[in-house]
Amino acid sequence: MTFITRFAPSPTGPLHLGHAYSALLASDMAAAEGGQFLLRIEDIDRSRCRANWEEQIYDDLTWLGLTWPEPVMRQSSRVSTYEDALKTLWSQGLLYPCTCNRRDIAAAAGAPQEGVPLHGPDGIIYPGTCRDVSDRTGPIPQDMPLRLDIETAARVVPDLFRTAAQPYAKSAVFEETGARPEGETGPVTFTADELRDTIGDVVLSRRDMGTSYHLSVVLDDAAQGVTHVVRGQDLFEATRIHVLLQALLGLPTPVYHHHKLIRDDAGKRLAKRDDARAIFKYRADGISAEQVRAIVGLRSP
Repeated sequence: MTFITRFAPSPTGPLHLGHAYSALLASDMAAAEGGQFLLRIEDIDRSRCRANWEEQIYDDLTWLGLTWPEPVMRQSSRVSTYEDALKTLWSQGLLYPCTCNRRDIAAAAGAPQEGVPLHGPDGIIYPGTCRDVSDRTGPIPQDMPLRLDIETAARVVPDLFRTAAQPYAKSAVFEETGARPEGETGPVTFTADELRDTIGDVVLSRRDMGTSYHLSVVLDDAAQGVTHVVRGQDLFEATRIHVLLQALLGLPTPVYHHHKLIRDDAGKRLAKRDDARAIFKYRADGISAEQVRAIVGLRSP
């Protein structure tokens, strides 16, 4: 099997040092295994994506010395794929429409139970307000967000989570070759109860996009044959959602490599608003691509 990695930026602002580290690391890992590095443009959020930022992505990555096969996969051309997956999940009774806004969710969530976190990978863990009152019959709704019923979803993939004698006793597993927040590597296990308590019913289709990051990234990685997902530690917890979706949709689970985050001098994780750390600024200041490698702690391949 060919070793395949990818870098999947959104053209909503300039790439910064954190993006450079992730893209270079993914490319280096593929090269070390005689594999392939792919580029994907996550442009499903049409309200924020801009053509000039997409062109800047290509320019910056080329300047860093990266190459990739053409044509580049773009999420905006895969809307029908996301719709088909949603229809599959809807037909299994795993989705429900949600009318709650952020204020509703915050008010309904209230104080968490002892030992149960208030926040998960998508912010406040959804308290399930619409779960038992939404209509799950008829055609799939087109004009409102759709949430995944986590607890029901866990029940329909028994090979992932349970045995006949002990429902919910079995743990799902994915392989981690980077580092968890605690620093360990190797197999990562989680249970259906953990999904329910620490993640909740995540949104798989947003009103303005027709999909979500969780759904599209799983489908796109599978379509590109990605064998090793290289991304930041901030997405480590979301991997449990992705492993569940892979099981529900009959997709392979790749190996995951969650890498360190590049931070500013105050220890804060870089964001696209940090123009001072943008790659195009380093280019304009005469910094070389090799110096950028050194700044983020990577040796030349």
